[in-house]
Amino acid sequence: MKNLRFLLLFLALGFGFQKSYAQPIRFKSSSVSFTDKKNDGTWNGWSDFVDANVLITLDPKKDLILINSAEVQSFKIKAYGEIEDNEEVNIVPFECIDNRYSNCNIFIITKKKENNRMQIYINYNEVKFVYNVYNSN
Repeated sequence: MKNLRFLLLFLALGFGFQKSYAQPIRFKSSSVSFTDKKNDGTWNGWSDFVDANVLITLDPKKDLILINSAEVQSFKIKAYGEIEDNEEVNIVPFECIDNRYSNCNIFIITKKKENNRMQIYINYNEVKFVYNVYNSN
């Protein structure tokens, strides 16, 4: 019985520390594009991609996403959404608030049928950004 209690305590502690040791995930961007909302509520087309060599860090331990562009963008993760994974795409959603206290949604998308091409979308009510990225770990 004493061994069983020890085993249960060990398992509980092991699962409890699992998130605290989560390593940050780093992405490098190669380019960025944006779109904004028209007066009638529809979206303009996406802009042409422009070079954007920036480091993007997802730190689950701190519930934080950082984009190290000329002006550092910081996003506090308020909620982790449900991951969508199918034959075509893997989508990891986050509900965030940025360093200017604006709400946004961030999606890390892997397009499986496009040689696992990865993109990070930052969606606000009036503007959206998309970064083409690759894993830099």
